[in-house]
Amino acid sequence: MNSPNQDEDDVPVKDPVKYGELVILGYNGSLPSGDRGRRKSRFALYRRTKANGVKPSTVHILNTPQDSKAIHSRGQHSISFTLSRNQTVVVEYCHDNDTDMFQIGRSTECPIDFVVTDTSGEGKECEDPSVAPSTISRFACRVVCERNPPYTARIYAAGFDSSKNIFLGEKATKWKNPDGHMDGLTTNGVLVMHPEGFPEDNRQGLWREISVCGDVYALRETRSGPSRGKLAEGESSALRDGSLVDLCGATLLWRTGEGLLHAPTLRHLEALRQELNAARPQCPVGLSTLAFPSLPRSHSLEERQPWVYLTCGHVHGRHDWGQRPERRAARGEGEGEGGISTVRRECPLCRSVGPYVPLWLGCEPAVYVDAGAPTYAFVPCGHVCSERTAKYWADTPLPHGTHAFRPTCPFCSAPLSSTPQGWTRLIFQGPID
Repeated sequence: MNSPNQDEDDVPVKDPVKYGELVILGYNGSLPSGDRGRRKSRFALYRRTKANGVKPSTVHILNTPQDSKAIHSRGQHSISFTLSRNQTVVVEYCHDNDTDMFQIGRSTECPIDFVVTDTSGEGKECEDPSVAPSTISRFACRVVCERNPPYTARIYAAGFDSSKNIFLGEKATKWKNPDGHMDGLTTNGVLVMHPEGFPEDNRQGLWREISVCGDVYALRETRSGPSRGKLAEGESSALRDGSLVDLCGATLLWRTGEGLLHAPTLRHLEALRQELNAARPQCPVGLSTLAFPSLPRSHSLEERQPWVYLTCGHVHGRHDWGQRPERRAARGEGEGEGGISTVRRECPLCRSVGPYVPLWLGCEPAVYVDAGAPTYAFVPCGHVCSERTAKYWADTPLPHGTHAFRPTCPFCSAPLSSTPQGWTRLIFQGPID
């Protein structure tokens, strides 16, 4: 069932203003089962035909459940802060003609515009969510965009449910600010990182936590810790081009409408693929000509698929020589895309020993920081992209678990190697004729 505004968001006819796009890291352009309806790997935010934003208005301090029911029966958006069994603070929200609101979460109910589920370490969807309970909230967060230039988009923790309510229970982390307004955090938190000068600059910002009212705080000691971090004075919830939003189970990349105008397109990536294949790279031992498969078919191995020795970067065709005695692969070195096991081999050119994996072109244009040639591969998954893109993501730690951070491949979410780095420069051999 689509949300009430979904059709107009996907196909803007009269108002083509595009605020930006949210892209889930780890899916390389599309979900394994295909992009359908509100469940897809990327979500474009367009200016709505009619504004649906809301803003705080009246505050009520309630002492009985009957009072709470009376407030909620008005049909307005509201945020409820339960302080005790006998006291609840309800902040009513009224219509805002100047903003559009988009909601993100695991729920498939109508208020959610973009349905997001957990991303596993190898870029595959969890086929049975009951096996590993999701850590993504059903109503995880909301993005509020200004309808007028410069179309600023701001992130807020938690989303309104089907009853137009955000409910922070007695055990939730919440507080009253010095100016008197209530605020709080969701159970597993919504984390945000704003880069400095993306995509020209490779400087990452600090990971922060966003409150329900959009204030910015330092991280808690653990992801769901009971005490909030220190207020980050002067910092904003306004998203920048390249901002990352982590929902504790999936990380989203925000690209502004303007930023996307300067980003590579699928057509450009296809042109780079054709240019690479036109150079007729060869396996230096088998002398067979190698070729990257076309982008839509980049999920299954093909006969002429290039393979690489990740330790040295020498590109070969698939072969069976040089195998070393089996050893248990480290986490993140077990499988490549398509379920191909990582094999440790000795490179016949330089005798270096290490993982030997197939190469896959990175097909999600939004994660590229430039339009450079695909000459670098992530270690250990083998996804190929430009040099600057590889180094940018290898230097960008993403949240992992309750308090850890680690760089991951933006195309498949595989943890990147830490020794010596998470990428390798590819060394192709041209035709000898």
